[in-house]
Amino acid sequence: MAKVKPFRAVTYNQEKAADLSGVVCPPYDVISPARQQYYHSLSPYNFLHILLAKDIPGEDKYRRAENYFKDWLKNKILVQEKSPAIYFYSQEYKVRGEKKTRFGFIGLLHLQDDNSSVFRHEHTRLEPKEDRLRLLKAVKANLSPIFVLCDDKKRVISGLHQKHIQGKDPFINLTDDEKVVHKLWRIDSGDILEKIQANMQDEDIFIADGHHRYEVACAYRDEMKKKLGRITGEEDFNYILTYFTNIDSRGLTILPIHRLVRLNAELDEESFLAGLRDYFDIDEIEDKTRFFFLMEKAGFAEHVLGMYKNKKYRLLRLKNVKILDKLIADKPKAYRSLDVCILNYLILKNILGFDTLSAETKQNITFTPHADELIEKVDGEAGYIAFFLNPVKVRQIMSVAMLGERMPPKSTYFYPKVLSGLVVNKHE
Repeated sequence: MAKVKPFRAVTYNQEKAADLSGVVCPPYDVISPARQQYYHSLSPYNFLHILLAKDIPGEDKYRRAENYFKDWLKNKILVQEKSPAIYFYSQEYKVRGEKKTRFGFIGLLHLQDDNSSVFRHEHTRLEPKEDRLRLLKAVKANLSPIFVLCDDKKRVISGLHQKHIQGKDPFINLTDDEKVVHKLWRIDSGDILEKIQANMQDEDIFIADGHHRYEVACAYRDEMKKKLGRITGEEDFNYILTYFTNIDSRGLTILPIHRLVRLNAELDEESFLAGLRDYFDIDEIEDKTRFFFLMEKAGFAEHVLGMYKNKKYRLLRLKNVKILDKLIADKPKAYRSLDVCILNYLILKNILGFDTLSAETKQNITFTPHADELIEKVDGEAGYIAFFLNPVKVRQIMSVAMLGERMPPKSTYFYPKVLSGLVVNKHE
């Protein structure tokens, strides 16, 4: 059972922070060091000062984030709502020239230990979890919502938009530096909130973004249980700030995450291609635009990967899916059929000899949804090869998660990201 409830959000005081685009930021885990510097310099009140504080020798960055949060509340830079609400959220954006709008809402989701109704699909790493736990314990607030998907069987999201949002002015309206328009409406009517909570009870929840934050929230809850002894289960630390959207929404976009691989030794291209031909039919494409068009088109009917090396684009078409049954026999079919698993097992492991789970291998692989960045890197430096993937389908994510499996790291990139700093859940 998915338990959802409203909350008293902390938001920016628009009398003191009139230009909200200068104070909000993306989630911490998609911000490069260069972008971290950019957001820190954008405004002394940019939310990243709290969310991803700078490392300064001799200073505790978590204590500094805590002090920022307290000072901004004290000086009314941030203000807390008087009554609980759920926040309807729309994002208008373009992907390859196509206009899209994704609708959802932000509320609190009750934490669960098992996969009874909250399903996870991604492996997590210890270092970022330790970082986020220290920050959570310092500020005692959910600073960024996790991003979840649901079937929305009772049309909660579309019903909210049609009956209560359409034609009304949002209380937050901003355009970010990727030209995405973010709008937020407050819903605090008791009758509407009760209906949302009742209709969400039968939903299965699939975490899209925020696996580390979810596991950290569970760890923090467990610490608080031990500290306090007897609890009701309704304390703030039993919930996590969450953005809910519809699995089948036309506004839902998943981008592919491509791989740049740094080779351990000089590549014998002839031998490498011979190894690939054991598993794949290989087509060489001269034109980049046509290469990506054909790769996307082929992806609807077959398993296909893209590869770039020595200024040559190649499509790798899997010869027979039965190859997967033999080489990835210890995993269920839903997992074996992921293109990222085909890349990891057939190419990185079997042909190039990488241990895909080792720390050294992780250091040799760069992940990005931006293909041109990888092409430029391969052209500029010897010893690199780029592999391109089609985006994972949302139903594949659900199938893997419901089997209790975890997809390889960096398998999905949901776009656009939910901004941090729009609403914060402060623990009482």
